[in-house]
Amino acid sequence: MENYKRLNTYVLATVIFDLTDSFCKKYISYKSRTNDQMVQAARSGKQNIAEGYSLASTEGYIKLLGVAKASFKELSADYEDYLRQNKLTIWIKDDPRIRAFRDFRASWIDSEGNYPNTPKIPNSPEEFANMLLTFCQMETYMLYKQGLALEEKFVKEGGFSENLFKKRLARKYSSF
Repeated sequence: MENYKRLNTYVLATVIFDLTDSFCKKYISYKSRTNDQMVQAARSGKQNIAEGYSLASTEGYIKLLGVAKASFKELSADYEDYLRQNKLTIWIKDDPRIRAFRDFRASWIDSEGNYPNTPKIPNSPEEFANMLLTFCQMETYMLYKQGLALEEKFVKEGGFSENLFKKRLARKYSSF
């Protein structure tokens, strides 16, 4: 199993992508630009996490996490727009139903790390959109925290190019 699949941000991003696809198929016209944009934002967020993790450069990883975070913020705005345009309620963060969504923990249900657990898909578009909006907000927070941790690592350990240069100098001066 590839290591990036162990990241909590990647697992939740996969759940968001899968559920966004289901939401769009059920509630948004398949041929609409909104459908395509929402699915692509979810996919972009997920793929940027995986691509960033695979980089040797911590700086590049941090940048791609920022792109992923922006994709999930865009998707959050799409869910807010959907709820508002359809005269549905955006639930407040203290709503007990939101707390139930926040208690969800994404994890892999197979040994290969290809299939995440998913919560039961709500029957109402209002509940489904609020669930996905909550998941997007959880994801952006986790990406923010992950980015801070990587920035701290970068400050302590340096970047890829910097460390290669140090190795090159060490090798150069060890031959004298």
